[in-house]
Amino acid sequence: MDGIVTDVTVGVKRGSDELLSGSVLSSPNSNMSSMVVTANGNDSKKFKGEDKMDGAPSRVLHIRKLPGEVTETEVIALGLPFGKVTNILMLKGKNQAFLELATEEAAVTMVNYYSAVTPHLRNQPIYIQYSNHKELKTDNTLNQRAQAVLQAVTAVQTANTPLSGTAVSESAVTPAQSPVLRIIIDNMYYPVTLDVLHQIFTKFGAVLKIITFTKNNQFQALLQYGDPVNAQQAKLALDGQNIYNACCTLRIDFSKLVNLNVKYNNDKSRDYTRPDLPSGDGQPALDPAIAAAFAKETSLLGLPVAAVPGALSPLAIPNAAAAAAAAAAGRVGMPGVSAGGNTVLLVSNLNEEMVTPQSLFTLFGVYGDVQRVKILYNKKDSALIQMADGHQSQLAMNHLNGQKMYGKIIRVTLSKHQTVQLPREGLDDQGLTKDFGNSPLHRFKKPGSKNFQNIFPPSATLHLSNIPPSVAEEDLRTLFANTGGTVKAFKFFQDHKMALLQMATVEEAIQALIDLHNYNLGENHHLRVSFSKSTI
Repeated sequence: MDGIVTDVTVGVKRGSDELLSGSVLSSPNSNMSSMVVTANGNDSKKFKGEDKMDGAPSRVLHIRKLPGEVTETEVIALGLPFGKVTNILMLKGKNQAFLELATEEAAVTMVNYYSAVTPHLRNQPIYIQYSNHKELKTDNTLNQRAQAVLQAVTAVQTANTPLSGTAVSESAVTPAQSPVLRIIIDNMYYPVTLDVLHQIFTKFGAVLKIITFTKNNQFQALLQYGDPVNAQQAKLALDGQNIYNACCTLRIDFSKLVNLNVKYNNDKSRDYTRPDLPSGDGQPALDPAIAAAFAKETSLLGLPVAAVPGALSPLAIPNAAAAAAAAAAGRVGMPGVSAGGNTVLLVSNLNEEMVTPQSLFTLFGVYGDVQRVKILYNKKDSALIQMADGHQSQLAMNHLNGQKMYGKIIRVTLSKHQTVQLPREGLDDQGLTKDFGNSPLHRFKKPGSKNFQNIFPPSATLHLSNIPPSVAEEDLRTLFANTGGTVKAFKFFQDHKMALLQMATVEEAIQALIDLHNYNLGENHHLRVSFSKSTI
């Protein structure tokens, strides 16, 4: 399994075209955060080489080995699944580009994803790494077309403005009949969950409701937007695209229904406007009236056209990048990694003064059930971590590689070891190896646990649960401030059993989670801490 990672130079070596200089740049206080520039061959000569090996994360990414005819839209699309793209600079003469994302967190998620799955544009592998630049300052007068592309793509992404005649889509958006889409998935070689669909389709607007079911041995779904325009844009961008390389092809039509009646919130159906709905314990989530209407609808359409395996790859086509969001969401394993894949991770560049098996168990336990941890006796800045299965090790690698733990940027790769060996009976290894196989703290032991739906990249905002009634906001603020960071914001949920708490940085939040997950708050309540996708 080691082969997945070895042929990609992501995030390790700095690019050779890193020093932005010359007239391409505007003044340092320029406010051009959402503009695009394409530098022609002459402009690109102004970009001097600067080979640095420090690989520190940045929200600006340096993309190399681009095919000559590649467009701005295709490069922007690489970044879209991971967050808002705020700027792009194409160096056409050098087959390179700089892409700026809105947040460093989005850039880290993107680099981690593409380190496991080599990105391709026009069937050619390309290379993505962090730039030395913390932001792109560009002169927007150089290229109006590129600017229009970024604005058009952003419009699709935020779904505030209808598209018409832009570089993204040739067909203008006409008002759609229904805000409800009917989705069929062909060639489903990997599982596609309700959460994956939500992650992909949210890129085009607020998703209100989803119902999934199997009909004629095919996974199908009904998905309702707040606005028919969003449904139209999603259908334009995603119909015929693959969620994963050469499989899981989306077939999208408008539904005749204009509203979905969701009775239960579970892994088959969800109403995002009504979090209070019961889970229904395996009751059919589909309203009988909807089921009848749906049966009529499917019989009219006949059989869906089978996709040609391998004909489309989600990273080879501009709009399909939105589909790669499923992998960015990290809810399912990457292509080619089976659940039985490599379960052991090698973590390096650890702070050997601070790190313990317990701290690694707590952090990596956010993404899977850690079985064993071994800090290497002769190289105490490295550790082997054995997860419960290959999906979990892949998730942990995607989300934690490049994050900061105890002040150092850690590197996470798949190990060639199949298991972590325990020390021989009677041999003292100074507590460097620990077996967590029977730990009561595993988050994913129960099949169908709601923890599976709440796996998010490290973020400054933490989700706290299991808070006893006697503990007040001030107590929690003090507790978290004592981990060495600054508490920026706090919000209790209505029932006061859960809360959101925002630290100043992602690194501080990681530290607080390591220190305080399972902290005893009294009254037999142990605090549960996880990363949140929300902000306060």
